[in-house]
Amino acid sequence: MENNLSEKDSDIKFDPNKPLQVGGQAVIEGVMMRAPGKIATAIRRSNGDIIIRKRDFKSLGERNKFFKLPILRGAAGLIEMMFVGIETLNFSAEIAIHDLEQKERNNGKDIKKKKSASNLRLALTVIFALVLGIAIFFITPLIVTTKLFSVEQNAVGFNIIAGGIRLSILIVYLLAISMMKDVKRLFEYHGGEHKAVMSFESNKLLSIESATASTRFHPRCGTSFILIVALVSVLLFAVFDSLMIMWIGKLTLPIRLVTHLPLIPLVGGIAYEFIRWSSKKTETALGKILVAPGLWLQRVTTKEPDQSQIEVALVALQCALGFEESRPVRYVQNVSEIIEE
Repeated sequence: MENNLSEKDSDIKFDPNKPLQVGGQAVIEGVMMRAPGKIATAIRRSNGDIIIRKRDFKSLGERNKFFKLPILRGAAGLIEMMFVGIETLNFSAEIAIHDLEQKERNNGKDIKKKKSASNLRLALTVIFALVLGIAIFFITPLIVTTKLFSVEQNAVGFNIIAGGIRLSILIVYLLAISMMKDVKRLFEYHGGEHKAVMSFESNKLLSIESATASTRFHPRCGTSFILIVALVSVLLFAVFDSLMIMWIGKLTLPIRLVTHLPLIPLVGGIAYEFIRWSSKKTETALGKILVAPGLWLQRVTTKEPDQSQIEVALVALQCALGFEESRPVRYVQNVSEIIEE
């Protein structure tokens, strides 16, 4: 693979005494990267070109100090990045669909153009994804545990079993989708995103060679976050159920559904704080033990990327950091700019 990064970009180094918080996610044939104040998405088109969408971004915590408070910042960030993530996925999907339709059109097929996703459609997509996720990973374990096990009034036992079912569903789901061709490529870009971030955080050169040598496993990954959410929910729900049994004397499935669901943002906030803390302790024995389960699960959700995928991740990261002036890519803001070609 020819290295399209310029000599200037390959020599970029960063001061370890002035760390910047960066992160991202994989999208369809691309990577979205977030740096302070900016979000950049790099996508590899079917013709091999890379396009970039870059925009300003201020988190809720940056706009309102209230959302910088511990636990609240995690809950707010979880909801906020869900909207950003799904919107970016929609953006990449529309580009992929356009390229596929263009290919079919060139082959003589009559294809009707599709409209870009509206804000309403995005909101409905986020709501649907949220409801589906809650139904599968939170409500289903409660129902199964209630119907199949006689531990309804045992707060600790009930939530350990429900938590085990929740983790089992999560792992089986991830293993199943990882076998799909398109998801496998998504997981390869996920690996590329991690390699680029790890290279940056290790103060290495932001080059394809440096990123290739970096690990694809990252302690702050969203996969680790989901796993910690599942574990934190066991502890928090067990404590809460114990208090509820002391207060009302008996717990039923409807009561658990009504009382557990409002606690989900709190669970997310606590999980965020745990990930934030443990990621700073990865060099200690305790830290390695704490992050190990999440790193293990990343063996499923990340795959080894090729150099072209790593290049896309590096382009996104460098653009998010502001090093884009010599980048041989095309900048766009809307899918319509691609469709109107």
